[in-house]
Amino acid sequence: MKEENAWGAPRIHGELLKLGFDVSERSVSRYIRRMHPSDQARKLWVTFLHNHREIIVAMDFFTVYTLTFRILYCFFVIEHGRRKILHFNVTEHPTSFWIVQQLRETFPESCPYRYALLDRDAKFGKDVTDHLISSDIKPKRIAYRCPWENGISERWIGSCRRELLDHVIIINEVHLRRLLRDYISYYHDDRTHDSLEKDSPVTRAVSKRSDNSANLISFPRVGGLHHRYDWQQAA
Repeated sequence: MKEENAWGAPRIHGELLKLGFDVSERSVSRYIRRMHPSDQARKLWVTFLHNHREIIVAMDFFTVYTLTFRILYCFFVIEHGRRKILHFNVTEHPTSFWIVQQLRETFPESCPYRYALLDRDAKFGKDVTDHLISSDIKPKRIAYRCPWENGISERWIGSCRRELLDHVIIINEVHLRRLLRDYISYYHDDRTHDSLEKDSPVTRAVSKRSDNSANLISFPRVGGLHHRYDWQQAA
């Protein structure tokens, strides 16, 4: 009832009474509180993410509809340390075998990462977790319906939608893959991030104006959806 209607304890208690359940509103309130992770559990998870961020990666899927209403699945792997996208690909039919192949391309035989965050999607089945373990990477599933535990991935999906996908109509798989490749290049090299102290994942040097004759110019990125700015010496 809470998940479907965003009701509080009084509304849920009233509905239960109408269903013939003899329960107090206080009992409903206590049960609702137990549905959420305790403050201590949240602190422990946040501490884990903070202490191990340089060796944590996360992976996820998001869907995109094409012009002909086909559903494409976008898979990506992102590192926590500098928010770099380590790998991405697009498919119409995601399977465990396909995901394992993407992970083979993502992680070399020796890599610095030791933890991989993934949700409870059935696509991340035993074949996927077994491959991660064989690569010396410990899979850690987030709690049921707790996307905040995989916040780095969720924020990247939101940025990708707001800054790219909400502005274009995807024609096909090749078109989407090309757009994502351009966006990730911009995301790595040009886009500043609050969590990185206004730097980009690939550290971006500060460009200083050499003299008063230098002009500020813009360089289009992602087909002109975004721009990068720099100083250019006047001719």
